[in-house]
Amino acid sequence: MSNMKTLLGPMRVPFLILAPACALVGLGTAVWTAGRVNALYAVFAFVGALYAHISVNAYNEYFDFKSGVDSRTVRTPFSGGSGTLQAHPELASKTLIMATAAAAITAAIGVFFLAVWGLALLPLGLLGLIVIVAYTPWFTRSPVLCLVAPGLGFGTLTVMGTDFVLTGTYSWTAFIASLVPFFLVSNLLLLNQFPDVEADRSVGRRHFPILIGRRKSSIIYIAFLAAAYVSILAGVVLGLLPAWALLGLLTVPLAIQAGRGAYRHADDMPNLGPHLAQNVLINIATPVLLAIGLFIG
Repeated sequence: MSNMKTLLGPMRVPFLILAPACALVGLGTAVWTAGRVNALYAVFAFVGALYAHISVNAYNEYFDFKSGVDSRTVRTPFSGGSGTLQAHPELASKTLIMATAAAAITAAIGVFFLAVWGLALLPLGLLGLIVIVAYTPWFTRSPVLCLVAPGLGFGTLTVMGTDFVLTGTYSWTAFIASLVPFFLVSNLLLLNQFPDVEADRSVGRRHFPILIGRRKSSIIYIAFLAAAYVSILAGVVLGLLPAWALLGLLTVPLAIQAGRGAYRHADDMPNLGPHLAQNVLINIATPVLLAIGLFIG
């Protein structure tokens, strides 16, 4: 029982709200375009998204423990891992099993929906599993893949996948809505890499804060923030999103603060901390507000 409680650490339970927040956008696009959706399918979609998040978190904890990077990081509330396996190295194999089991549950839900809707869902499902398994050991060696993979997983794949399993079709509405968490979640991981530059470099990782420095990477961060909100505006102008989707713009003032802070304090980790927190809030609140707009829409 004690081990089971400790294994909640590699799951990173406080951050598991992100997957349901992103899946909520897919539910919102499905409701706005189709009117009514199957409640059981919606539950399965949310469970699949949640277990995918658990899997990627646990794999990340395991691979970071094996590489030794987490023992070299200066841990913050938003970066550097949970510290569970550093305190309990005997749980490493159980963490790997947990990660694989969670991925298997996600895959099983995907197989169920393949039986319901056919093979059109297969490309999204396979790409999702690749992102889950390959992110930490391989994608972190490529600056571009390291940047876009988180947004691809939580944005494009989660939103469009949720929309598809509820409607049976792909839609431009789901695609443009998925761009919001695509840019925001990519940013979430990007900014969280700032405190870990030295530790990540020591184990061979190559992301943008290592490649071009934190200050220049903060410009990417600001550009991605802007792109998330432009996606909402473009969706409304093009008629792909309802006017109520503009509720997602309510976090713009917070984003301005976070972007300004990321640029000013790119190399000042103590003062960057509050902006890491703002970044998390933006990632949760913006998709939820967008989804509410879609439900009202």
